[in-house]
Amino acid sequence: MRELVSTLVRGLVREPDQVRVYEEDADGRLVFELLVAEGDRGRVIGREGRTVNALRTVLAAVARERGGGSCELEIID
Repeated sequence: MRELVSTLVRGLVREPDQVRVYEEDADGRLVFELLVAEGDRGRVIGREGRTVNALRTVLAAVARERGGGSCELEIID
């Protein structure tokens, strides 16, 4: 799933080499922390958060398919 997040986000940003995805297991939830270049943060968030919400929807769907676990996507400042 970490590779999925990385691939999707690299397609959105202008500086794909700056994309970093960290994965943590917190209380049974899979948490992905996303770090991008400062200028690309707005591209990942999108207008009114639409892009990041779409990414979260995709992750939730994949998590359900893989066994029902829950996951979360956070953008690190």
